[in-house]
Amino acid sequence: QIFHAEQIHGDKITVITKESPTISPGVDGLITLENTLLGIHVADCGALYLLDQKTGAIGLLHSGKKGTELNITRSAIQAMHQSFQTNPSDLVAVLAPCIRPPHYEVDFAKTIRDQAINSGIIPENFHDCGLCTASDLKRFYSYRREKGNTGRHLALIGHYSS
Repeated sequence: QIFHAEQIHGDKITVITKESPTISPGVDGLITLENTLLGIHVADCGALYLLDQKTGAIGLLHSGKKGTELNITRSAIQAMHQSFQTNPSDLVAVLAPCIRPPHYEVDFAKTIRDQAINSGIIPENFHDCGLCTASDLKRFYSYRREKGNTGRHLALIGHYSS
């Protein structure tokens, strides 16, 4: 089963359990320790994957302009600490392709990286793919470059333990 965030361009996070609805309303981030998949859809916004190397907890964030301004990254790291006793220094973060300068005035990648490190993620544990969605329309969807007439990428992360 795949659990999705409604994605309202905010900083709210929810903990996914087996009883959670398939689509979590009012949130842009999902965290869990359950054996399941988390999914978000993006076209230019940042998809940030989080993995706690000690507990196995995972998170997936939709960090658009507003979510980045509200620091959804910090919100997710705090929620993982409160829910799963995650130590931020045990987290690995991976940033998927997103729109970047000069195609957009907000440098999502730099801001998200700075927020992650300021929230306790070790710099060596933050991995940015370095790809811009607006720079390669043959490989990526770009809401901005395609003026809203585009598809979405499905970002997925799963947690399975025996």
